Amino acid sequence: MKLADFDFDLPEDRIALRPLAPRDCARLLEVDASGALTDRVVSDLPGLLRPGDAVVFNDTRVISARLIGRRERDGNVARIEATLHKRLTPSRWAAFVRPAKRLREGDRIAFGHTRDRACLLGALDATVADRGEGGEATLAFDLTGDDLDRAIDEHGLTPLPPYIAGRRAEDARDAQDYQTVYARVTGSVAAPTAGLHFTPRLLERLSAADISTHFVTLHVGAGTFLPVKSEVVEDHVMHPEYGEVPAATAAALGRVRAAGGRIVTVGTTSLRLLESAVGDGGEIRAFAGETRLFVTPGYRFRAADALMTNFHLPRSTLFILVCAFAGSETMRAAYAHAVGAGYRFYSYGDASLLWRA
Repeated sequence: MKLADFDFDLPEDRIALRPLAPRDCARLLEVDASGALTDRVVSDLPGLLRPGDAVVFNDTRVISARLIGRRERDGNVARIEATLHKRLTPSRWAAFVRPAKRLREGDRIAFGHTRDRACLLGALDATVADRGEGGEATLAFDLTGDDLDRAIDEHGLTPLPPYIAGRRAEDARDAQDYQTVYARVTGSVAAPTAGLHFTPRLLERLSAADISTHFVTLHVGAGTFLPVKSEVVEDHVMHPEYGEVPAATAAALGRVRAAGGRIVTVGTTSLRLLESAVGDGGEIRAFAGETRLFVTPGYRFRAADALMTNFHLPRSTLFILVCAFAGSETMRAAYAHAVGAGYRFYSYGDASLLWRA
């Protein structure tokens, strides 16, 4: 497959820079298995499902993964920005750094100091332990474990996606806006954005409609924002992400299936994790480990009947995934409709509900 087959035109003014309030008033484009399109709102969701259905959420919590620091070498000072994307040990993180050309192994970076170098206890000093390709580096911090986590939380910034961060500065609102209301397990550097539409009231309405809710954890890495550089789709390599499907969740979803209920995944992260946990017989199993599953058209889905997801970048792994789930022609038509009807795109934008083709 050619990457150009997954391109589309998107006016810049369709990119949402702020979420709507309340969260569940965002628009929802329902795409049924036949390709029919219906304009709805997120708060309609309980009425679109049946009693006995199950909704699966990713309960990962976003950390303040964007760090700004200073590298001093031979009297020269350089401003360094690092986006943490994978924890390697209690004191080491893999990160995307820029400008990467200004760093070499052994360099020291001070991320957490005030201008007068006060508050040294909370400082985020790190050594560049290794340099990789594509702007990656391994950062070995002086702090470790919970102390490091607290320092990152105190000094780091919300890791807004590039298409938002490039158009406005991060601010205090983002710390709440870019976090789901059910976030629990710390570890992501990007939000599972379909979940941003849910409110406590909407979760209560799902329960009242006899629609069960279940949680899995996939820590989203910054690699989710990396462009597909290969013109041949199959040549793209996904960055690994760590996830867990608890045994209790796997068993509960098995019971839902056995009773004739449908499984609705909220977000591509929940979908990819469940698909990674499916056994040879089609059953969803407990899972703990890394996944680098890359879903392309032709993939046979076995875990989910529906996917709720936001509108994605052209030529991205996420748009390729939704084309695989609902059909390429259907999704091209759905996205053309969304653009024409003024839907808001990307992380803070509107949502779609896709029934599997």
